[in-house]
Amino acid sequence: MMRIGLTGGIASGKSTVSRMFQSFGIPVVDADVAARKVVEPGAEAYEPIIARFGTDILREDGTIDRKKLGALVFADEEKRLALNAIVHPAVRKVMLSEVEECARRGEKAVVLDIPLLFESRLTDWVDKIIVVYVPYRLQLERLMARNQFTKNEAELRIQAQMPLEEKKERADAVIDNSGTVAETRRQLQRLLQEWQLI
Repeated sequence: MMRIGLTGGIASGKSTVSRMFQSFGIPVVDADVAARKVVEPGAEAYEPIIARFGTDILREDGTIDRKKLGALVFADEEKRLALNAIVHPAVRKVMLSEVEECARRGEKAVVLDIPLLFESRLTDWVDKIIVVYVPYRLQLERLMARNQFTKNEAELRIQAQMPLEEKKERADAVIDNSGTVAETRRQLQRLLQEWQLI
């Protein structure tokens, strides 16, 4: 089973490409989905996060307010690293069990959708790496429009990740997502044919 690492930058269009993989019948194990699961009440990372960041980050229903937590950690490197140290090991467990499930089902390939594939040093988890790329200016514009961020808020989030130019250099394949959705889909289709997955 081929393990494909899918990565990019915030607002580069990785989720769009992730959905395209599924439309080609290739299962996707998504780190963001796993990260949401592990912080739910009763899940592995929930109590340690509250112990570290306090009850101010909770909504009335007891769930973690991801926006509040995000605002806390993106402005403070030490807090961001502390959160990652709690969340990442729990996320990895969830993802690996989903990958094993795909192997048991006899899938030809599985996509590991990991925004911080390089930053988290998880490249040894995958056989091939695809980077979804857009130029910096477009990334900034899309992020500001999508999340209603100020330019400064958007830049902080982009700068918390490895630059897309650098990720592009380290990829086995690059999908340029600065054009239309149809153009992006054609690039992915060509690639999957080349790798004999469709």
